[in-house]
Amino acid sequence: MIFISAGFDAHQDDPLGQMRLVEDDYSWATEALCALAARQSSGRVVSTLEGGYDLGALARSVKAHVQALMAA
Repeated sequence: MIFISAGFDAHQDDPLGQMRLVEDDYSWATEALCALAARQSSGRVVSTLEGGYDLGALARSVKAHVQALMAA
């Protein structure tokens, strides 16, 4: 099983992370982890929300993450 610590404070709008990620980056990372899970753990994934401090960016990023999880 793959456990995802889904923190979104690396978003470009977040006041803490300063990593300048955007929603597409979170989708890409989620898709890559789901592909790994498909190969290594029969597709089993657990995702836990860890952080994100700009509410708008958090909402958009979580939406992108969950949509990628649902598409896997």
